[in-house]
Order: sequence, then C-alpha cells, then structure tokens
Amino acid sequence: MIKELRFRILFLTVISVVALFALAACAPIAPPPATAPPATAPPATPGSPPAPGVTPGVGERYSIGTINVADIWVDPVSGSDTNSGATRTQALRSVGEAWRRVPASVVLTQGYRIQLVAGEYPESSLVNYWENRWGTATNPIILNAVDGPHTAVFRSDMNVFNTRYLYVIGVDILPNRDAFHCEQCSYILLRQMELSGGARSAHETIKVNQSNHVYIEDSNIHGADDNSIDFVAVQYGHIRGNRIHDAQDWCVYTKGGSAYISVSENEIFNCGTGGFTSGQGTGFEFMTSPWLHYEAYGISVTNNIIHDTEGAGLGVNGGYNILMAYNTLYRVGSRSHAVEFVHGARGCDGDTATCAAHQSAGGWGGTGAEGQFIPSKHIYFFNNIVYNPIGFQSRWSHFSVHGPLTPPSQSNVASPARADEDLRIAGNIIYNGPADLDLGLEDGCASSNPTCNSTQLRADNAINTILPQLVNPAGGDYSPVAGGNVATRASVVIPSFSWSDAPSVPAVPGGSTNNAVGRNRSGAVRSGWGWPGAY
Repeated sequence: MIKELRFRILFLTVISVVALFALAACAPIAPPPATAPPATAPPATPGSPPAPGVTPGVGERYSIGTINVADIWVDPVSGSDTNSGATRTQALRSVGEAWRRVPASVVLTQGYRIQLVAGEYPESSLVNYWENRWGTATNPIILNAVDGPHTAVFRSDMNVFNTRYLYVIGVDILPNRDAFHCEQCSYILLRQMELSGGARSAHETIKVNQSNHVYIEDSNIHGADDNSIDFVAVQYGHIRGNRIHDAQDWCVYTKGGSAYISVSENEIFNCGTGGFTSGQGTGFEFMTSPWLHYEAYGISVTNNIIHDTEGAGLGVNGGYNILMAYNTLYRVGSRSHAVEFVHGARGCDGDTATCAAHQSAGGWGGTGAEGQFIPSKHIYFFNNIVYNPIGFQSRWSHFSVHGPLTPPSQSNVASPARADEDLRIAGNIIYNGPADLDLGLEDGCASSNPTCNSTQLRADNAINTILPQLVNPAGGDYSPVAGGNVATRASVVIPSFSWSDAPSVPAVPGGSTNNAVGRNRSGAVRSGWGWPGAY
C-alpha cells in the first residue's frame, strides 16, 4: 500500500537545485582513496543522476577518508552554552547550540565534528529540524559519541532536510517514536547506533526519501508499527551488518525507484508482513527522475539471516535487476508464503500535476488511484536456504509468483505486465512443510516460461528433499555442520546482469553487472561458488 510521506518539501526549487551540488563527488566506498577527495564537487546538471558508487565487499564499510574538521564539544551535565566548545573542559551543554555553530546554507570549507560526551540528551537539548547544512567529502559534519558507541543517548528524533555529508557515529536515538528521518539528503552515514521506536511505537524507525548515498552500518534498528527501515526514492548506498527487527509491517524495504543499494550481512527478524522487500508501492509524485518506472533497480541482497517473519522472508514487488543470493531464511511465512515475486503498486496520492509530469516524461503511472501493475524483470534468487523446521511451515505455499496482467491504459507500462520475466530461481535448499506443499505459482512461471516453470523449479532446487544440517538455528547459529549436507552441496553459477534493456525514457544509468558473492557472512572466501546459505 502507498504510504504518504510525513514531511512536505520546505524550500523553493532553487534550493533543491543547489542540493545537487555535491552529488558528483562519488568516490569508491572502500578502500579509502589514495588522496583526499576534493573539498567540493562541481554542480550536477539539474536532473542528472550521480555516477554509481562502488559496491564494497563483505565486511567493508563506508570510508570517511581524510577529513578537515574542527571539534565542538558537548557535555549534557557539566557543559555551558556560553563556553567556547573547543575542548572537553569548555564543552557546550546543548546539541542545539553546537548545531547552530555549523554554518547553514553554504558549502562548508571547514568540517565540524560534534563530540558528544557520555550522557542523556533530552529533547530540550536537541534540534527540532536539522536542515540546510552542506558538508563535503573533506569537510563533513559528524555527530560522534566520543566515549564510545551507545554512550551518548538522544531522547528525541532527528528530522533532517537538505543536508549533505552528515555522519552519525555511536549515538543512540531512543525517542519511543520515529527515530531518524532524512529528506533530500546526500551522503548520510549511520554507524554503530541503536535506533528504537520503543514497543512498535514509531511509524517508521528510519525513513529516508528523495535522497542518495545513504549508508546504515552495524546498528540495532527496531520498534515500528510500520517499517523499521523505509527507503523511498533512495539511490546508492548500503544497509550492512545491522540487526533490523520488531516491526508490525515490513522489517525493511527499498521502494519508489530506489536503486543501486547493497543489503548484506544483516539479521532481519520478528516482523509482520515481511522481512526484506525490494520494491512495494509508491505514490507517483514521490519518485525522482529518471527512476520513474520500476519500484527498485539494482538491489543486491546477500549474506543475510532472516528469521521469524509472519509474511515472506524475502520478496520483490516490481523490480529490475534484483539479486537475492546466499541468504539463510528460518521460520518464515507463517501466515502466507516464504518468498514472493509479485507486481509493485503505483498510484497518485494527490499531487496530480507532478504525477502527470512524471507520466509525460515516460514514467510508469498516472493520476489515478493505486493499482498493483508494476512488472519485474531479471530477478535472480540463487543459492539461498529457506528452512522451516519440522512443525513450522509457511501457511499456503513455498512461493507467491504473480501471473501476467493488463496494466491501466495510459500508464506507459507494456502489456502484459509480468512479475516473472527472466525470473530465475536455482541452487536453493528449501525445506518447508509437507512434500506436497503448493509451489504457489499463481499463474506465474507458466510451462512456457523458459527461465521459471514448475519442472525447472523442482529440477534446479532441492525442495523438501534436504533437511538442512545447520549447527543450531533455533539457538541462533545458522552455520552449516562441517561435512554435512549443506557444506558439501555445491552452489550454482549466478549469471551476470545486463542493463541494455533498462528503461530509456527517461534513461536510467547502468548499475553493477557482477553477481559473484566471493565471501560468506563471516568473511571467509567462498571456494568457487561455495555452498548455499549465508555461511
């Protein structure tokens, strides 16, 4: 279902154009560059996408690199806002005062690191709207828990707008409501944090929309009545090494034309509608050009542990060039199916002028109500383990694969709209329910489909023929037993992607073609293509 964005754009178009200024400074994420990146990047041509970032390997993280920052110290107990803030003994008392000392609405030639001394930071100490701060690769803005991760605790949310190169490191955000929201942002890093909405009190624990280069690492993210992480129209970045859990709806999804995002090495669990979904449904006006067609492009989902979801552990709802490989799913789909490949949804949420403009530009949609008609193409589901132990099964079927349908006229979507075009499912170990549990093809993967049909699925996957020998999945150890039937089973080669048939009106930039996953979740090198599962 389409969900309204909760914050309106606050500034005129001219400021939005300025906000693209730093997009061209797209250095490889890791390893660090041999020389420091330039302090500022040339302005991007309005409407042009940034160059794709480099997808890092297993275990690698966003590289901050060489930076030029001045420290501003904050101590919530002994500081004073009349101090200089230059040293720990001259610390300020409030984060709000430190933020005001960062120049607004100018490209920074001096970065700022706000050094947060251990303690609780009440709402009165914080900032209502974190907006219009334009750091650069060399001159970022950093909120740093100087005494170590989880020592500085914010008791209110961070609502960020039109801000670039903002890094939040080690700071817990525990407001018992939505924790972090970022709109029209570039180069955002959240690292070694806990972000909590409380007992599913947040609507979304993390919400990011109309942004790019967003990196979420090694954090504990939970407690939403909707989604723990919600990306809408976010291009370039990764979600890596996190615990993402306890949401009423999805744990995490990337939708609305989100693209070129790696989702890897996370533990995703205890959610309702699903674990991770690439795509979903979006109001047409909230998408950004040129990503106006599919719900998701070039999303790589690898080496994750996904467990205890009521709906599908993994899914694609209207995606293009989506890789889901070497994940381990356990106890998933109790109220529906284990994995889904279905259409995405699209509609107009009220801004009919923007919806019409996107449609005229060649985007897929219109000015009418929501409908589920966005197709998928080149979806690769390879070398995963889906293990529902004896006594637990997905309720209806292994999969849900939608059949072809006729999209609305004038939507620009070719008919029929398919969810199974070049859908490839191979090399997986699936143990789930009785031997005769329905595959769940739902008119998708028909016998005429050369890449996905019932005969192919049973031939190219071990479906209820192997009870996976894992060390102790019920206790949280999902690694294979040495010499067991997982560790001795060869995976299959994953074909490369091509971007030659990506939408061209408007044209989207090509993403990665390489689908090799050279290391497992623990960082060990896979011999050849290794064996199925995250480990």
